[in-house]
Amino acid sequence: MLNIATYNIHKGFSHFNRRMVLHELREGLRSLNADVIFLQEVLGENNLHVRRYHNYPAEPQHEFLADQSFMHCAYGKNAIYDAGHHGNAILSRYPITTWRNRDISAHRFEQRGMLYSQIELPGGLPLHCFCAHLGLFARGRRAQLRDMVQHIVRRVPADEPLIIAGDFNDWRNEVSDVLARELGLVEVFEAWQGQPAKTFPVKLPVLSLDRIYVRGLNVVCGAIHAAHPWDRISDHAALSATLVLP
Repeated sequence: MLNIATYNIHKGFSHFNRRMVLHELREGLRSLNADVIFLQEVLGENNLHVRRYHNYPAEPQHEFLADQSFMHCAYGKNAIYDAGHHGNAILSRYPITTWRNRDISAHRFEQRGMLYSQIELPGGLPLHCFCAHLGLFARGRRAQLRDMVQHIVRRVPADEPLIIAGDFNDWRNEVSDVLARELGLVEVFEAWQGQPAKTFPVKLPVLSLDRIYVRGLNVVCGAIHAAHPWDRISDHAALSATLVLP
């Protein structure tokens, strides 16, 4: 049994950046009882926040959120600016044996990345994990998707379990067909309930932006986390799923 989750954490701030919510977020992630968590919009560094908020963590957000619950974590820096940088992160209860970040930016106006981690499951089985945050424009997303597919075909053995999770900004639902056709992936909520989960905006979710795609794993169930306290943490809902090896 493998419990996973994905969440766009909005850089650790609530809607419209009204409140810093990292401490609530950490408790929420703990409550999911996940083995692996895929996070987007994670601040690796921000000098302004450290000075502005008295209880802002001294360490990078992914390390603060991992704490004692996740002994292994990886972070991929994507967007860089004067005050710091942000990107994707993967938190894991199991060892991360290797990781790397791939720049998949489609143009200079949006810095996007795809973070890869190979995780060693009990018994030594490798689990290939990709955390992605695709762009806002359809043309750019299609280019990013082509890059993702080509990279995975080259790097990931077809007979080993694979998960791609994150914020795909895919309100037209084009991604699922491509990943199914090119990589044999299924989307967790499409497999479980017949359609992707609606995750944005969290107060009244109408768009299916966040997804979990799997190969070599069977879907047991999924859950959408949009009610209190999740609706006070980010502008996205969190998703979780339980998977099993065939």
